[in-house]
Amino acid sequence: MASPELEIQGEVVRLLKADSAVMALVNGIYDITPDAAWAQPKQGFINIGEAQTLRRDATCLEGGDIYLTMHAWSRAVGFPEVRRIANAMVEALHLTPMVLSTNRFISIMHRQTRVFRDPDGLTSHAVVELLARYDRAE
Repeated sequence: MASPELEIQGEVVRLLKADSAVMALVNGIYDITPDAAWAQPKQGFINIGEAQTLRRDATCLEGGDIYLTMHAWSRAVGFPEVRRIANAMVEALHLTPMVLSTNRFISIMHRQTRVFRDPDGLTSHAVVELLARYDRAE
């Protein structure tokens, strides 16, 4: 059986890539960001971040909660551009139905977004945290 965490990550990436508002703001969505990402005309991009799975098994139900972190980056001046990217990500994902092959999906919800400047003084960074809840397919 496929990992629920991996399935949900794949579906999140698929939804973000299919969203025209997101893709109008970024030059890509990466697991590992290539150095060339900064050289693109659009100075923003998205990284797949960390994930944590907490199982919640019961006698008649098997499933869990997945806390998924996504990162948005921009070198545009100030915070506005990275905030636009983060907002587009949230709009594309919050409460959006997902199709998973081996796990029955219940919900995905935006939990919080943090925006800050990286130590280089040039890069704005948004951390978008999501909670996905799933049940195992029978």
